[in-house]
Amino acid sequence: MKAVRARCVWTQRIDHRDLVPYLVEESAEVIDAVESGTRADLREELGDLLWQVLFHAEIAAGDADDPFDIDDVARGLTEKMVRRHPHVFAGAVASTPEEVLVHWNAAKAAEKNERTSVLDGVSAHMPSLALAQKVIGKAAQVGVHAPHHRLADPESEAELGDALLALVQFARARGWDAERALRERLRTLRADVHAAEASAETASD
Repeated sequence: MKAVRARCVWTQRIDHRDLVPYLVEESAEVIDAVESGTRADLREELGDLLWQVLFHAEIAAGDADDPFDIDDVARGLTEKMVRRHPHVFAGAVASTPEEVLVHWNAAKAAEKNERTSVLDGVSAHMPSLALAQKVIGKAAQVGVHAPHHRLADPESEAELGDALLALVQFARARGWDAERALRERLRTLRADVHAAEASAETASD
């Protein structure tokens, strides 16, 4: 990465903001590899995603005001994981996944004690359904619950939003992943489209 940054004129002009679309794209390709790819696909896509991390770290290393490099990133991550796993690295006890989550959340709360809202740190750039599911969970922590109502034909975008929110709440209550459910359904739809196209091509021959 250092050599590419030093010698590639395209790479030299790239900043953090320029890289964002590539980070989004590579993250999506990792998801595709996990859900429908081969082991080779996953290995390749994880490498591409790692390249994005290395790229950002190398850009950050050249910052005049607050430089940091990949070693700083790795060190910070290691320290955080040690703090959040006291049952592994300290004397805490966690014999169930629920107890592990208690330790994790307590450590995370201590790290983020400067935050004034449960929504602080929830990225607005998450995919919308994933964001809704995240916000519903956060809101429940402070006693605010998403509306429950029977789904009907929405007559406006606002009503459509209510219906979608209710569906996300339904999914969350049952431990389902709303974003994945939609992605999987879209995969089926895409497969149906490809099948129809192939059928039409065969019929025209």
